[in-house]
Amino acid sequence: MIFNNIDFDTYFKNYPDENGYYGRYGGAYVSDELKKAMQETTEAYFTICKSSKFISELRRIRREFQGRPTPVSYLERLSGTLGNVQLYVKREDLNHTGAHKLNHCMGEALLAKYMGKKKVIAETGAGQHGVALATAAAYFGLECDIHMGSVDIKKQAPNVARMKILGANVVEVTHGLATLKEAVDSAFDAYAKDYKNSIYCIGSVVGPHPFPMMVRDFQSVVGIEAREQFVEMTGELPDAVVACVGGGSNSMGMFSGFLNYPVDIYGVEPLGLGPKLGDHAASLQYGTEGIMHGFNSVMLKDENGDPAPVYSVASGLDYPSSGPEHAFLRDLGRVKYDVVSDEEAIDAFFTLSRLEGIIPAIESSHAVAYGMKLAKEMGKGSVLICLSGRGDKDMDYIIEKYGIR
Repeated sequence: MIFNNIDFDTYFKNYPDENGYYGRYGGAYVSDELKKAMQETTEAYFTICKSSKFISELRRIRREFQGRPTPVSYLERLSGTLGNVQLYVKREDLNHTGAHKLNHCMGEALLAKYMGKKKVIAETGAGQHGVALATAAAYFGLECDIHMGSVDIKKQAPNVARMKILGANVVEVTHGLATLKEAVDSAFDAYAKDYKNSIYCIGSVVGPHPFPMMVRDFQSVVGIEAREQFVEMTGELPDAVVACVGGGSNSMGMFSGFLNYPVDIYGVEPLGLGPKLGDHAASLQYGTEGIMHGFNSVMLKDENGDPAPVYSVASGLDYPSSGPEHAFLRDLGRVKYDVVSDEEAIDAFFTLSRLEGIIPAIESSHAVAYGMKLAKEMGKGSVLICLSGRGDKDMDYIIEKYGIR
């Protein structure tokens, strides 16, 4: 399929380019010393991603340990309240550890073992990436340090406990806003001091090359499965695909299965409390081009051009930038990016729970809310939503802040 002069039949062979760019976005803006570490990781990844032994082992892990493939579920009762559009969800909440994050964490940890590393380092916001990497570290016998902002530690206490039970060292980050951006800063600093013995397992399609590419590739299993399952269920492709976007790992995984097909694709960012700077984390909607955490993309900036304070009710979405591939797809027009507010996401959280018996993560609730809104606008057809995670981690926070509606 040709879209805006891009041949999507060969898209994944051409993007990123050899320097890690998707158009003008991406790259590796790191110190000379860390460039060597990035190159080492790139070479190792390109070696093993073509290895039948690595691929077979990863497939076995997905099947026997993660419980893949995860199903696609038809939301019959919810669809019935919205008119004639039929809603479906890809159930990444049923992936082991309760979210999509384990898809790339098992791949990154397997890469770490191949490279002879002894430790994995990561950041986490909602805690799902931290839990997933702690799980992968336990599986492979690796040390694990998880950097997490103190604000998110309080909001996501169940996931903090799970990380510790799995043997991870949770590093509390207290500077700045003490949320996801600061956790990334802290994890990068730790990695720079110990890159010879460790690997930084970035939790999304962000950071310096090769991480946006690697995470996308490991997460593409979501979209490939979803496309095949949907066609088997219905005999056709969905009319629209929807996923939430913070850094953008679940969405990039989901979109990967549909970029070369005649399907409308929507990425949903957190509008939070509104469009005022500091009240949201919708970088693709309101940001401008800029460099942070080793990559060039679209970011929210303060008056000095530095990363701006951001906010979302969903800890996993409150990041001041998005993955470079998302910025590229936005500019091409292949993916439409829009926003959902805190209130809309919370309403969707309770609606899906009550009508379908599925308690979604607050992050995923943004995609559900947009899917519901899209269904009302479309009038007919089908929408496939990526349900990126389950809401167990959010229960205490939801009840404390919003009560039970």
